[in-house]
Amino acid sequence: MMRSTIPAILAALSVASTPGPAGAQKRGDQMQAYQARKQGKLLPLPEIERRVVPQMNGAEYLGFDFDGGSGVYTLKFLRDGTVIWVDVDGRSGQVIGRTGR
Repeated sequence: MMRSTIPAILAALSVASTPGPAGAQKRGDQMQAYQARKQGKLLPLPEIERRVVPQMNGAEYLGFDFDGGSGVYTLKFLRDGTVIWVDVDGRSGQVIGRTGR
């Protein structure tokens, strides 16, 4: 019984770990960000982080997402159990939106 379930579990795990459209989209966004950065159209992420992170007093910086279509970085923070998203224009470095407190 145990021998027959192991191959089924391994097969399920391999399917679950195969990158799907979301993984392909993420790679596409990364490539767009790289090309735009190389062409001087986007600020480097460390520059955006230097501008935004210090403004988030008492919040823990968790990371970011990038939308290649709009050129917007979304920085994610956690403060007092509340998640805060800060949208930043990748071209200018200006904060263009924020959720949470």
